[in-house]
Amino acid sequence: MKLVNIDYIPGEEIVEALGIVKGQIVQSKNIGRDFMAGMKTIVGGEIAGYTEMISIARQMATKRMVDEAKSLGADAIINIRYGSSAVMSGAAEIIAYGTAVKLKKRD
Repeated sequence: MKLVNIDYIPGEEIVEALGIVKGQIVQSKNIGRDFMAGMKTIVGGEIAGYTEMISIARQMATKRMVDEAKSLGADAIINIRYGSSAVMSGAAEIIAYGTAVKLKKRD
């Protein structure tokens, strides 16, 4: 499955747009991470535990988006975007979305 954040795939011809596909996850904080994050805010710097948590959540959202595109018979997803928002105190939503497309078959 080809994934791009532009509206075309270089060297390929899009023959059909199958629709918007998405994947999302709501990830909550971990009490251990919260404690260490609180300590980190005192001295400043990156909160590596949260960076890792968001990275894993983004990967899971991407996989869910790809699974939805595969179920439609897509060859690629174009115009991929990511978003995040706080759902409640201590939990964030990560969403990945794009347009599932069919590509012209090569001979």
